[in-house]
Amino acid sequence: MKLLVVTIVLGVLYKELTAVLGDIGTATSYGPPYIPTKCYGRSQEQFPPANMFVAVSDGLWDNGAACGRKYRLKCLSGNNKPCKDQTIDVQVVDACSKNPCQSNLVLSKDAFAAISRIPDAKINIEYIQYVVFSMKFLCVHACFSAYDA
Repeated sequence: MKLLVVTIVLGVLYKELTAVLGDIGTATSYGPPYIPTKCYGRSQEQFPPANMFVAVSDGLWDNGAACGRKYRLKCLSGNNKPCKDQTIDVQVVDACSKNPCQSNLVLSKDAFAAISRIPDAKINIEYIQYVVFSMKFLCVHACFSAYDA
C-alpha cells in the first residue's frame, strides 16, 4: 500500500509546476544590433526561438539576477489602439541601455511586433514572471525514502 501511495505521489510530482507573479507596466521596442548583451555577451545561443527576448529596466534588472528570467505579457493599451490580441513569452537577455529606461520592458522588434501593430509605440502591458520548477529531484528523494522505510 505504501508503495502505491508513493507511486501516485511521484506521478503527480513528476509534472512541472508553474508559479507566477504579475504586474502592470510599459513596453517599448529596440532593434539590432542586439549583441553584446549584459547577460551573455556575444553568444548567439542566448536568443530564444523567434527572437522573443527583452531588456529590462533597473527595477527588474536586480543586479543581473534577471538574466534568463521568463515573462508572459500582453498589450493592454496605447495611443492609436496598437494592441494585437496576443500573449507572448519572452526571456531576459539584457539590461536597458538607456538611463533612465523609457519602459519596464524593452522588447526585441520581433517580440514587439507580435503584440503591437505600431512598431515605435510605447504601450501599456500586463506581464508575469513565470518559473518552471522541475519536481524530478523530489521524486527521486521520495522513492529512496519509501524504500528506506
